[in-house]
Amino acid sequence: METEFKLPGRDKARLILRYLRDNGHLFAIALICACLGMVCNALIPQIIRFAVDGVLDGKGVELPAFLEGINFLEVLRTDPLRGLWWSAGAVVAVAAMQGVFTYGRRINLAKGSEGFVKSIRDDLYRHILYLSFDWHTANATGDIIQRCTSDVDVIRTFVCNQLVEVVRTVFLIILYSVIMLSMDVSVALVCIAFIPVVGVSSGVFYRKISSRFKIADEAEGRLTTCAQENLTGVRVVRAFGRERYEVHRFQEKNDRFSRLWIELGKLLSVYWASGTFITCLQVMVVTLVGTVGAVSGRISLGEFMTFVTYSSALAWPVRSLGRVLSDMSKAGVSLDRVGYILNAREEWDDPAASSVELRGDITFDHVTFGYEGQRVLEDVSFTIPWGSTFAILGGTGSGKSTIVHLLDRLYELGEGQGRITIGGVDIRHIKREALRRQIGLVLQEPFLFSQTIRENIAATRPEVPEEELRAAAAVACVDEAITELAQGYNTVVGERGVTLSGGQKQRVAIARMLLQRAPVMVFDDSLSAVDAETDTKIRAALRERMRGATVILISHRVTTLMQADRILVLDGGKVADLGTHAELISRPGIYKDIYDIQMSSDDRQFIQRGGEA
Repeated sequence: METEFKLPGRDKARLILRYLRDNGHLFAIALICACLGMVCNALIPQIIRFAVDGVLDGKGVELPAFLEGINFLEVLRTDPLRGLWWSAGAVVAVAAMQGVFTYGRRINLAKGSEGFVKSIRDDLYRHILYLSFDWHTANATGDIIQRCTSDVDVIRTFVCNQLVEVVRTVFLIILYSVIMLSMDVSVALVCIAFIPVVGVSSGVFYRKISSRFKIADEAEGRLTTCAQENLTGVRVVRAFGRERYEVHRFQEKNDRFSRLWIELGKLLSVYWASGTFITCLQVMVVTLVGTVGAVSGRISLGEFMTFVTYSSALAWPVRSLGRVLSDMSKAGVSLDRVGYILNAREEWDDPAASSVELRGDITFDHVTFGYEGQRVLEDVSFTIPWGSTFAILGGTGSGKSTIVHLLDRLYELGEGQGRITIGGVDIRHIKREALRRQIGLVLQEPFLFSQTIRENIAATRPEVPEEELRAAAAVACVDEAITELAQGYNTVVGERGVTLSGGQKQRVAIARMLLQRAPVMVFDDSLSAVDAETDTKIRAALRERMRGATVILISHRVTTLMQADRILVLDGGKVADLGTHAELISRPGIYKDIYDIQMSSDDRQFIQRGGEA
């Protein structure tokens, strides 16, 4: 999934604040602890400075104004040797305080970051489940997963770690600058002068690398999609001997992904190499200017040591500030990619929509529909009487499944595309949840969860009694097959039901739908993977079970459809014919042609022996 979707800077900030809201107090505590830790860090060089000047020079030390109130430092003025021990104790005490503040910062940051990322994941998952069917059709699963995992982690790292580091670094720069300016303006200005140099170089680098990160992220999404498709379809890959081809395809995508990150690595190497040079240059210049100042007597030996310490202490945070600015480009790309999902429009109901009970005829009134620039249905009209069995027959691409998707509002009819009504009520005026709860749907390729067979059948009614669950399985002709398994209904079916045959999966899906007790039941070619005799048994049992329900059968098999009350024949998205089985085989047309082809001598003998079709 590639997209040019880009969030404005203000919307990115709103997105971050939206998920910080519930955990903001934890981040505030973490920032306060971080700033207090920086104050402790700044105190230690000052204590050492006082000790050095008081002991080595043998003179009293003039304390800065902000330290005048600290009583134990007064000892340095009167008794330098005794003050040395006090200084050592003070360093230990301040270091212990710094450790406490570091603990407070990290524990609150950990709690806040986990709450932050949990809120994003919860919101993304809920939002994705409510996005339209055509959105899911247009976007690759692997790329969606990558956006919800890797990109969310990038955002978490930036907001919860790097952004806090930015605040710490800015506070550190301000604190150290004030202290150094109070000691000696000229040496302090030399230290401060290098800060904007690093900032400007980081800004230039940020603009250059932003687009590169986006391209690399999209390449990672394609790589993830390729792996996901092959792992999901591993049986198809093996069956057709496509291992070598798929390995080559993956390697091509992996090679491109690796090349992109190598190029990014080269840019990052240039950035860090230049940053190291600037940092070393800063320390060298400060040492040179400080040495001259100390020799001339303008600053003391302790002040010289303090300047070198502050300059060295500033080097890494300022460089990390540049790293954060460069990582901001990657976080910005990830915010765009996550924002693409969160800004996708969810399915919505008309404010006047209601949760009506589905009772009445189903009518398609001059329905015309298409997607991706291709028309699928054209002026389709028919009525399904309430409580009847209605069959649909047509070739591949004739629009059979689209009719079901429109009925279930997986696709939405636009203005001027006709109407679909149930009991005279336009389905656009029925809430989607109520509509789908009352329409049972079994697809040709049913999806089973990686759970037990019992959990799959009881998906619509988790608390269903065992007797009712097994009764539904018996109607679907799958109860006997399940009991023959080693663990019976507690057998885990594996991902997508891979441990079951195609026919077993379809029958499990039918049992699941039967427990739904839906007044409208749709079988979209859902018996294609079973033999004709099992097909007949299932449909006979279903007729007994589904009395009073409206049933829609879609199939390529005439024997599945011929007992329906009415049969709709589609051709190229248009209604080609409509009538009972007897009516359709009595006149030339698509249905009769298919009937003649499919009705082999074996099928005729089966029907003549009394088998229901």
